[in-house]
Amino acid sequence: MKHAQNLIKAAFKSIFKNRMRSLLTSLGIIIGVSAVIVMVSVGEGSQAKIENNINALGTNLLIVFPGSASSGGVRMGAGSFNRFTFDDVEKIKNEATLLEGVSSVVRSGGQVIGGSSNWSTSVYGVEPDYFEIRNWQIESGEFFTERDVTAKKKVALLGKTVADELFPDTDPTGQSIRIRNIPFTVFGVLKAKGQSGMGQDQDDVILAPSTTVLYRLKGRQWVDMINASAVSTERQAEAQEELSQILRESHRLNPGDDDDFTISSQAEITEAVTETSRTMTLLLGSIAAVSLVVGGIGIMNIMLVSVTERTREIGIRLSVGARASDIMTQFLTEAVVLSLSGGLLGILLSAGVVAILNRFTDIAAVINPEIIFISVLFSAAVGIFFGFYPARKAAALNPIDALRYE
Repeated sequence: MKHAQNLIKAAFKSIFKNRMRSLLTSLGIIIGVSAVIVMVSVGEGSQAKIENNINALGTNLLIVFPGSASSGGVRMGAGSFNRFTFDDVEKIKNEATLLEGVSSVVRSGGQVIGGSSNWSTSVYGVEPDYFEIRNWQIESGEFFTERDVTAKKKVALLGKTVADELFPDTDPTGQSIRIRNIPFTVFGVLKAKGQSGMGQDQDDVILAPSTTVLYRLKGRQWVDMINASAVSTERQAEAQEELSQILRESHRLNPGDDDDFTISSQAEITEAVTETSRTMTLLLGSIAAVSLVVGGIGIMNIMLVSVTERTREIGIRLSVGARASDIMTQFLTEAVVLSLSGGLLGILLSAGVVAILNRFTDIAAVINPEIIFISVLFSAAVGIFFGFYPARKAAALNPIDALRYE
């Protein structure tokens, strides 16, 4: 233990003897470690933010999209062949055992006039289960009911953005608005959700009964999509299979026929997005790790210079009884101390950069203690790997030749 302390003291003494040179030598390690930590922290923070945004979409969400049509052997793409009806939705509600909520979704939009202003926005026709499925909460007023859907009532819930644009500083509940010149009564205002992971404003929307939107705004027969939520995350795959079977039966598809719909689950969406995020984090971290290799080469270079400068010192130590292993251990300790010092400074620098990013940008960087631990180990490994050759070269010097060196 005493011997190890003496080695570390000697290493620091040698490093501080040439402070500026040591700092410049470890600069590659400092930049490398800080870059790796910052890149990984930004990646993990972005991944967490994306997952939160996906979770905000709904609870155990299942989204059913129309299938694709073919024309002259050319497939027209997802959503080009739509056969969804309210009968499909009713059949799912009546027969599904693993679904907690089911709602038809009819998409429309247009110019909305209300208060003293007007605003162009999206209008979604939905059913009461939709509010639970997609985690919508009310800020003022109340949700519309199944009775309103059945009666095709012209009532609407305003997203926070729409409410602020049409009725600034005023609660619009009970007020009248016109959506494409059709009058609607405002039932309430939805709580703000903010931007989605794709940067879209989730509050720039109006929700109305799906029957009203389909027959009064669109004048069509088909429902655009179906949203549902599984009874639990663990049973989401089973719920997806059950939903598929019910729709196949509803559309009278034979066992060998392809589905005329597509079901995406929240788990699949999350996995796809997080996998992409993980890949980007790994790529950024790998690029940043190149700086560590460059820093290691710098340490090896300066240690070789140090061996040359201290040749006579090495010769004297060898001539008075020092073993070659002692010389090798001394130089290897200096390389490791230099590398570790750079690593610790890099950690401090990365903490400052992450704090600045979190303070002045929308990037939610999260420093993982594991990456700090790995960075310290990697710094030590770089010192050992790139310091081994100079240390071995120092240990292999002939004492007589070393004493004659000028």
